[in-house]
Amino acid sequence: MRLEGFDGGSFKANTRDAYDLSRLRLNMRVAPTYWMRFQVQAQDAQVFGKNAKPDVAPFENTMDLRQGYVEFGKAEAPSVLLRVGRQEMFFGEQRLIGHLNWTNTARSFDAARMTLTHKNYKVDLFSASVVNFREETATNPYRWDKSQGGNDLHGAYGSITKVVPNATIEPYVLWRLARGTKTETGLPGKTNRVVYGTRFAGKIAKAWDYSIEEVGQTGSIGADNIRAMASHATIGYTLTGFKKKPRLVAEYNYASGDKTPGDGRQQTFDQLYPTGHDKLGLSDQVGWKNIHDIRSGVEYKWNSKVTLTGFYHNWWLASTRDALYSAAGAAVVKVAAGTAGRHVGQEADAQLTYTLNATTSIGAGYANIFPGEFLKNATPGKQYRMPYVMLTYSF
Repeated sequence: MRLEGFDGGSFKANTRDAYDLSRLRLNMRVAPTYWMRFQVQAQDAQVFGKNAKPDVAPFENTMDLRQGYVEFGKAEAPSVLLRVGRQEMFFGEQRLIGHLNWTNTARSFDAARMTLTHKNYKVDLFSASVVNFREETATNPYRWDKSQGGNDLHGAYGSITKVVPNATIEPYVLWRLARGTKTETGLPGKTNRVVYGTRFAGKIAKAWDYSIEEVGQTGSIGADNIRAMASHATIGYTLTGFKKKPRLVAEYNYASGDKTPGDGRQQTFDQLYPTGHDKLGLSDQVGWKNIHDIRSGVEYKWNSKVTLTGFYHNWWLASTRDALYSAAGAAVVKVAAGTAGRHVGQEADAQLTYTLNATTSIGAGYANIFPGEFLKNATPGKQYRMPYVMLTYSF
């Protein structure tokens, strides 16, 4: 259960809402032999008291099959593992592919995935299509969720350990194919996007940790060429001299935007299917597209049950002629002439989690966006505020 709300929607005055989210998941696992397993997960997601109607995803999705797959291979340390069916998929820090568990409906894929492991090397080969949530109607209120043909993601995601001490190297290549997309001039065209990158993460001694990810994108949308890129870098330092050992964090994120709309070169980075929550701000009003983001803060574990975090973000547009995008990848606001300025604004946020026992935890958080030059010129410039409280119970 999560109670959340916001004030200053679309950075306008008198645009506020508050609502309660509930999500129930029922899981069943059947293992008839040591080399084969069946997994089923049913999910019912509901929202109560929301202003906007009808109640649809990502807030509500009546009981449906979220996962249902068969898995072949040894459960313990398999060298070959094959999973076929509806399933979660997530890699690395989920900046490109994730289950999006923060949203009430979350995300899954209809996919075939093979994992090959040999000593310090692992590679996942997959072919997948994201599951779309059904739209219930009066004549057909119980439609099942299904994936959409012609919107596919294929890939190879690797993992190499122990080559660099205390570090993991994750090279990958992804291939997105989609119909129903458009060129910059509005003509229909098929998307053929190749995504290649590497994530490098590890620790230095006891106090320092780091994570670096570099991504490039090429291909085409109809007659347009794709040329986009993104970067992520985090460094953390744990104050080992303190009893509670707080961790200080500094981070930079960048994703390209379209510098010259209409020139036949699409330079806006496609963040694919990420778990975008709290990656570029707790409020989720900024995504990994056309953005420079500087993040700093502290993570403080009071004891084994209580964790506190506090972070600050500062954002600038990569291209003033492109849009500001949300964590979901949707355009929030755009000034095509590029005259609204570059500085988007700042966010301060804080979160608390408290584990009551092995089955129950509670959480709370608050985020406040202070509009910068761009938001003040392109919107009414109202501050955006988002509080939440949450209860999780596993039985």
